[in-house]
Amino acid sequence: MQTLLEAAARCAALLIARGETIAVAESSAGGLISAALLAVPGASAYFRGGDVIYTQQARAAFGITTAAMSGMRASTQPYVQLLAQTAQHRLGTIWALAESGATGPTGNRYGDAAGHVCLAVAGPVSRSLTIETGHGDRLANMRAFAAAALALLEEALSA
Repeated sequence: MQTLLEAAARCAALLIARGETIAVAESSAGGLISAALLAVPGASAYFRGGDVIYTQQARAAFGITTAAMSGMRASTQPYVQLLAQTAQHRLGTIWALAESGATGPTGNRYGDAAGHVCLAVAGPVSRSLTIETGHGDRLANMRAFAAAALALLEEALSA
């Protein structure tokens, strides 16, 4: 967790210095991204909210319609870009960070192997990325997904 906290602190410093805000929509990281960002003192200056979108029911409640999902599925870059843009819009933030993947110990119902994750940042600079850890250690993957998401955010904030 210490690595996540250090990465979150760097992201927080950039957001605070710029007076900008962020929303998070995560799935397989299970809230670790939000928890890391919220662990930084002064988080209320930049963190507007986060959701764990783990099921189709949660996705619908988040405001992503079946029509918006046409031609895509979870755990893909187009999906996490939609998730990030939806979080950004719903919470009125400058930035949003999204994640969806398969933590393990087995793959997901879409055929992705354990350790597969897609990440996206929406904002003045947008980025997306797919990572494969190559293993099914659920807790290690959750931490790896959160760390990769925070690294992607830091990269976008530093661009």
